[in-house]
Amino acid sequence: MNLEQICEATVQAGASDLILHEGSPLALRVNGGVARIDATPIEPEVFDTLWAACHAPPDAHDFNAAFVSAQGERFRVNLFRTLGRRGAVLRHIRSEIPSLDQLGVPAPMLRDWLSRQSGIVLVTGPAGSGKSTTLAACLEEINEFSARHIVTIEDPVEFIFRENCCIFTQRDVGIDTVTFAEGLRQAMRQAPDVLFIGEIRDPDSAVTAIHAAETGHLVLATIHGSDTADALERMAQLLPDSERRTLARIFASQLLGVVAQRLLPSTAGGNVLAVEYFMNVGAMRAYIEDGRAAELRDFIERSSTDTALSLMRSVATLCRAGQVSESVALAAVEKPGELTRILRGISSATQRR
Repeated sequence: MNLEQICEATVQAGASDLILHEGSPLALRVNGGVARIDATPIEPEVFDTLWAACHAPPDAHDFNAAFVSAQGERFRVNLFRTLGRRGAVLRHIRSEIPSLDQLGVPAPMLRDWLSRQSGIVLVTGPAGSGKSTTLAACLEEINEFSARHIVTIEDPVEFIFRENCCIFTQRDVGIDTVTFAEGLRQAMRQAPDVLFIGEIRDPDSAVTAIHAAETGHLVLATIHGSDTADALERMAQLLPDSERRTLARIFASQLLGVVAQRLLPSTAGGNVLAVEYFMNVGAMRAYIEDGRAAELRDFIERSSTDTALSLMRSVATLCRAGQVSESVALAAVEKPGELTRILRGISSATQRR
């Protein structure tokens, strides 16, 4: 296949990434897994075409660029070399964005957060858990119903938005701005109403997110973490020591809530979303400000309200509904014994009594 045919195959398969090694069959990442779809080795001519289309020097070793296929499909490209051979990974930049109701996230709660003029919404989870998709759906929700200026800082851009009610300024690190930190600093001078941070990854991005919310902006961001409490611990670790107490207090007052995601293999094929979430109300603020992650985690696990849901209960619900197998469910939680008791109808309180 030539480069255009390879790109078309990527789109048709619904793949997020295309992985190419010179002289080896192509591979696609679909639903988080990687598989080769053709036994034919990729010819050198494909890389010649790709190198030229990306305006990369012939001797380039690591090179980032954007590529648009003849069909108008956009890709973020990383060119590299592996064992002396040329290689490339192409990330498909999608324009079709699912709605919140399609994803399995707490849509009513998210819509409440998105209606606010200011505050911070965090989405966390492992790589490939759909964090970017959820936040893209959030931005599209705003785009449908509010007239705002949305500025995004991404590495790479993963969705292209069609302007409806909103104006979008999408900035791709390495292409539109030199660094992530510089892009964030400049974003605050671009009159944003909504700021989307592809990942809070360092003190600069953490502090910028907090100050942006404090000064009247709605901030949506991803952050590394295995669950909601873990995400808050990560956020606290990023705050500079000299300002930690003050910034923690502001963060606790500005945080709207956190959603943690995990994609699990579905019994029907593909993946299904398990979620943990909480809304920052009541005692939550004190837990967040004081860094009492263990108490926050315990509160979420014991909560039976619409403002909080633990990953354990989310996975148990999916398992009872037959959407995931019991073996998959048990592997997805930190306390499989507790999940077994829940699935058998035995609560922790009953066990203690």
